[in-house]
Amino acid sequence: MRHLLVLLLSGLLLSCAQKNQIQETKPEEEEEMVAGNGAAVIEVEVQGNAQAYTFLARVESPDTGCDQYADWWEVLTLDGALLYRRVLLHSHVNEQPFTRSGGPVAIDSDQEVYVRAHMNNKGYGIKAMKGSPAAGFKTVELAADFAKDLDKVEPLPKDCDF
Repeated sequence: MRHLLVLLLSGLLLSCAQKNQIQETKPEEEEEMVAGNGAAVIEVEVQGNAQAYTFLARVESPDTGCDQYADWWEVLTLDGALLYRRVLLHSHVNEQPFTRSGGPVAIDSDQEVYVRAHMNNKGYGIKAMKGSPAAGFKTVELAADFAKDLDKVEPLPKDCDF
């Protein structure tokens, strides 16, 4: 009986620990992750110096016009605090994927962050990038509910130009 109880509690703890798990993906899985999951940051380049970096985020999204488009990308701490948001003012129907720069982002060269994208009608995509200016960035899959309440934090897009 005691062994059964220990096994049940172990299984419960393991399932709770995996709820917000972040998984690194293999390149062959990347294309599959974009479909059906909204906007995805697929590449990140960082320029500049510590505490004043410029991020160049390459975003892929199923834009159809102002009714459905990637409306921002953002840089987050690993615990989900917003460091920087680049608001996108229009859809990119005929420009996929697209790259936009933003900053300054005030982090040290070895500080790891997430870079992820958001769609106006689908919310946050699960495909993001994790890394640091010094080490570079790799694709990760975030939990669908990771820091999702940031979608109410300014700056937010006011309108879509086209």
